[in-house]
Amino acid sequence: MSIRRIAISTGGGDAPGLNAVIRSVVVASLNRGWEVVGIRDGYSGLLEPERYKTPLIKLDRESVRGITHLGGTILGTTNRGNPMRYPKLGPEGSLVEVDRCAEVVEGLKKKEIDALISIGGDGSMEIAARLFDLGVRVIGVPKTIDNDLDGTFVTFGFDSAVSFATECIDRLHSTAEAHQRVLVVEVMGRYAGWIALHAGLAGTADVILLPEIPYQTEAVAAKIRERNAHGRNFTIVVVAEGAHPSGAAASVIGQEVGRAERLGGAGNRLTKDLEQLCGQEARCVVLGHLLRGGGPNATDRLISLRFGAAAVRALDQGKSGVLVALDPPHVRYIPLSECTHRCKTVPIDCDTVQTCRDLGVYFGDEVLAAS
Repeated sequence: MSIRRIAISTGGGDAPGLNAVIRSVVVASLNRGWEVVGIRDGYSGLLEPERYKTPLIKLDRESVRGITHLGGTILGTTNRGNPMRYPKLGPEGSLVEVDRCAEVVEGLKKKEIDALISIGGDGSMEIAARLFDLGVRVIGVPKTIDNDLDGTFVTFGFDSAVSFATECIDRLHSTAEAHQRVLVVEVMGRYAGWIALHAGLAGTADVILLPEIPYQTEAVAAKIRERNAHGRNFTIVVVAEGAHPSGAAASVIGQEVGRAERLGGAGNRLTKDLEQLCGQEARCVVLGHLLRGGGPNATDRLISLRFGAAAVRALDQGKSGVLVALDPPHVRYIPLSECTHRCKTVPIDCDTVQTCRDLGVYFGDEVLAAS
């Protein structure tokens, strides 16, 4: 089927590089003679068009000029509008989840959209796979700072988040040493510890706590006491938001209808425990959404531009129901069904973890030898 008009959707949490993908898709499509429109706020422009003056935005060269370096997304995004589990008031006034995917399909048909490029993380790819099953011609582009989407070597947004987290850890070294404090730095990542691992190693943290390696709080305290005994009276601990002690669950601060559970509190929980166990002043720094904000670095700009162009090439080649995946030095296409059923977590025997252990970085999972 020939293509005349395509749509772009950006969903889930924002990440540096979204605008670069949009620009790449638009320019590559216009060069093929296709029209391009952007759906507002994920799929809200189709499901709740009354909210917008322009629920679909016409994208031309002028609208995407100069946006490669910008953070956020010119289309807007949401993590509350999953059409597979859309929040709606039930008969008794409580919120319930309903499936509105068929309405998305119908909306695309009414707007004479021949294909969809969905830019997002695991939730967005799950939606894209569902729309594909319903007959939509769709290509997925992997986006998440967490780097937890299976099937691709890396997602855009990850490198920018790691670079900023590393800069923050660098800055915290001097204040931790000056005040002889334990500084706990909580970073995003949900149930995958990629940001914590890479930023912690690059920022020469003393302890890195990952969701993949449950830790013993007393063992972490013992590591801090050991450093103090050797005259290193400060400690930098990097903790992923999904990290948890052995035998305990990750810290969850909320669950709302129509969205994934919200993680948070891992850093504060650990800080209180360490202060009691070590008798040393400890502070928690939660980087949170700072990791999502700002423009993409050079690496993420390049990945984003490559992904956008590759998505358009996939449509031009007649592909559908696939994810654009980075397999250095190539970009490949894998079925959406293969990347939506499991989270890509850190292999605990990977080289980066082994490098940390060789350099004395502690993961809280081993009993320290007596010094």
